[in-house]
Amino acid sequence: MGVRTVLVCEAQVPFVTGGAEAHVRQLVDALRARGYEAELVSVPFTWNPKGEILAHAAAWRLLNLNESNGRPIDRLIATRFPTYFARHENKVAWLIHQHRAAYELCGTVYSDFAHVEPDVGLRETLIRLDTEMLGECRRIFANARNTAARLTRYNGLPAEALYHPPRLAGQLQSGAYGDYVVSVGRLETVKRVDLIVGAMSAVPEHVGLMIAGDGTQRANLERLCEERGLRHRVTFLGTVGDDALVELYRDALAVVYPPFDEDFGYVTLEGFLARKPVITCRDSGGPTEFVVDGENGVVCEPTAEDIGAALAALAADRGRAATLGAAGYEVASRITWDGVIEKLVEA
Repeated sequence: MGVRTVLVCEAQVPFVTGGAEAHVRQLVDALRARGYEAELVSVPFTWNPKGEILAHAAAWRLLNLNESNGRPIDRLIATRFPTYFARHENKVAWLIHQHRAAYELCGTVYSDFAHVEPDVGLRETLIRLDTEMLGECRRIFANARNTAARLTRYNGLPAEALYHPPRLAGQLQSGAYGDYVVSVGRLETVKRVDLIVGAMSAVPEHVGLMIAGDGTQRANLERLCEERGLRHRVTFLGTVGDDALVELYRDALAVVYPPFDEDFGYVTLEGFLARKPVITCRDSGGPTEFVVDGENGVVCEPTAEDIGAALAALAADRGRAATLGAAGYEVASRITWDGVIEKLVEA
């Protein structure tokens, strides 16, 4: 008898909703749609202060999820750190990401880990434990090649990239190539929305910027707009609902998504499914697995000047924007849930 009951594990940061949260919920829905009995197991997680990180990992390790109420659970699917610490004899990982602050972000402005003795010790412990806990999995998959490469580099473990459609895949539609560009995502330092705001100085005056999302950097970004004299051209929408987001994508000129070393990035595929060109950066990680410079978008240097030049070129040639967007649609439309579910369940 094959797998029937499946648990999907989530580390939930209270009051935060983003790509990782959408990822696990889509997975549960996709499993149920294909006849599996699937449940989501969530445990709160916080990384601040750093001394609490191991305690949260230990909380997951205390969980034996082989059965529930006397009924066997056939498969456990772990996602981001530290869900793969849970105990199960038949677990697989579909890795969204590890605790990146202790990995490649260490020592950068995007991390609270520095190359000092206390942080080095905690970092080494986390990497060692990750290697051990992920090593228990029957198979390890990753949400993108970028994530898989990081796992091999730091933990010496192989992983297969499994791409999945974004949550809004069935709702996105193409419209006009209007007089605004769009940024979608959390307003955090690592997302580099400041580069987009800075780029607007090089974009024709009639083109605006719509920013959908919220986060700790919103006040700083609003201040930057004031300093650059751009407040009348930049609209902060905050968190928007699905219908508003679909409409926002539909009539945009382009989607700008320049995060630093992103693992996957729903925004890229959402933009493509709305037939919009996507502008990203050479060091943006996951988005560059889909965006091919000059074919379906623009891959530029991570500077406001280069992003601004790319946007100005699209504003001057709407036909090129449409051509690039159509090519992006062809890439994104080939990504489905069927192959993902088959591999996660049958591994």
